[in-house]
Amino acid sequence: MFAEKANSIFQEAIKNYKVLNSVDQPFENKYDKDEDLIAHLLYRKCWIDTVQWAYEDIIRDPNIEPVAALKLKRKIDASNQDRTDTVEYIDSYFLEKYKDVEVKPYAKINSESPAWAIDRLSILALKIYHMHLETVRENASESHKAACQKKLNVLLEQRVDLSLAINDLLKDIANGDKYMKVYKQMKMYNDDELNPVLRGAK
Repeated sequence: MFAEKANSIFQEAIKNYKVLNSVDQPFENKYDKDEDLIAHLLYRKCWIDTVQWAYEDIIRDPNIEPVAALKLKRKIDASNQDRTDTVEYIDSYFLEKYKDVEVKPYAKINSESPAWAIDRLSILALKIYHMHLETVRENASESHKAACQKKLNVLLEQRVDLSLAINDLLKDIANGDKYMKVYKQMKMYNDDELNPVLRGAK
């Protein structure tokens, strides 16, 4: 099933990132886009999320220098745009995959596209990874570990439910019981013409 493949790739991306565990390490996609486009996109998506997770940790350092914080904020903005673009590439993959499906007259649209649900699954993989670390952290108290284990159990249950929902959605689209309608995010704050501050700076 698709979600199981996605979960496996997400875990692989996180594991590979953590070898060097540096936001400055070069990105190398182990999946060739010509051989397995969706695997290529999923791996890239989770890598972006993993780097951004680290960015978000770093910027919360109360002792971070203002200039460094501003520089990092710019990186977070760029990462957010990259994340959004990659989600839209994933939806484009599904639009192409199911373009010849005959949509049934009673077919309904889903509240979110497949790729935005997959986006949540990628973030969930990171939450599970980091929450697990808290359950085994040597310098943490037993009460802390127990509390984190409870949270981890909820996250694991959530992954099962979300994986099932994604698989069901893709099955419904493939069968024509639901149809895809994708809206571009149209983010305005990075656009020189739509953000009045950037427009005024030109």
